[in-house]
Amino acid sequence: MTIAPAEGVVTLPDDPFSPANIADPCPMLTRLREAGPVTWLEKCGAYAVAGFEEVYEVLTDFETYCSSGGLGPRDIREDAGWRPPSILESDPPIHTVMRRALTGVINPATVRPLRERFTGPAEEIADELVARREFDVVKDLAEKYPLRVFPDAVGIPQEGRENLLPYGNMVFNAFGPQNEIFDLAFAHADEHSAAILRNCARENLDDTGFGARIWDRVQDGLITAEQAALLVRALLSAGVDTTVFGIGNTLACLARSPRAWAALREDPSLAKFAVDEALRLESPFQKFHRTTTAPGVLGGVHIPAGAKVLLFIGAANRDPRKWGANADTYDLDRQASGHVAFGMGLHQCVGQPIARLEIELVLKALAARVDTIELTGEPVPLTHNVLRGFASLPVRVTPRS
Repeated sequence: MTIAPAEGVVTLPDDPFSPANIADPCPMLTRLREAGPVTWLEKCGAYAVAGFEEVYEVLTDFETYCSSGGLGPRDIREDAGWRPPSILESDPPIHTVMRRALTGVINPATVRPLRERFTGPAEEIADELVARREFDVVKDLAEKYPLRVFPDAVGIPQEGRENLLPYGNMVFNAFGPQNEIFDLAFAHADEHSAAILRNCARENLDDTGFGARIWDRVQDGLITAEQAALLVRALLSAGVDTTVFGIGNTLACLARSPRAWAALREDPSLAKFAVDEALRLESPFQKFHRTTTAPGVLGGVHIPAGAKVLLFIGAANRDPRKWGANADTYDLDRQASGHVAFGMGLHQCVGQPIARLEIELVLKALAARVDTIELTGEPVPLTHNVLRGFASLPVRVTPRS
């Protein structure tokens, strides 16, 4: 469906998926916020929302802004996509059933026991890196730690784990246009997809992980076998990449803020706040789409049914009207709770307690061993359609005296 911009809406020529805007999105995001609560991006053929108030409204109004049209620029209901839609791409009542099954398996009570299991690997990796003094946060820590602990928590076999990061790269890049970035991510799509699907099958999951517990809900009659496989696939596709980016982005913030690192080192209980502030300032999941189900008014702009609305999560989390004049600054004294880095409303990330735990344990392990952390080179941004993070983040640490 071709949608024309609403009368009177501010039209902008910016392309949020251009390499320049991906590498440094902040100038464009500021232009979007200052141009109005809702703008029209002519290169995308979509409405853009970058202010916190409007992003929050769309996220929490699932009846007007549906997810079954897909999180990308194409309406996935109009033709077959590259994979069956996930829980992220569903609306009630299908979403309600799948969400109920997932929250019964992943919740604070079931995640709490992971703290003990996850702490040892975090400390082992931290010991190794502190002994080296210099390392790459992304390759040596952010990618290594989640891949060591998360697949075990889900209960997948060792074989095929090397496909988790490439598959997640496919899933999230598909939320953008089919550009060169997309094509590169999908270069070995069949291989990665087949490996992930094998690990979603009940017979390939161990009896103790979250994957098996999801399949238990089939026996309960709550979900079908097909839905169980889709939920395990959702865990595997969303549970690694965003955590990798979360660890890298958080340590980038702290390496650039010696005062914040010193505060964390002196009081490790600040780790949770350090994580939230980093998720706000450098949100891993920067943008995705919703689709309107009916004509409506958002920010004073009349939007027709069937329109794509591009939500800029990263911009909302830096909106000065919500976060103050220093919204672009990493500030451990800020109350960052309420950010939308994990979404909000019906589709708020179910797995966020696990991601938060992993990042927190990494910070605490390093804070117990490191006096100072500093960049030794310019961080290399990763070129990605919707995630924001680094391909490389070289640092030097000074062991605690």
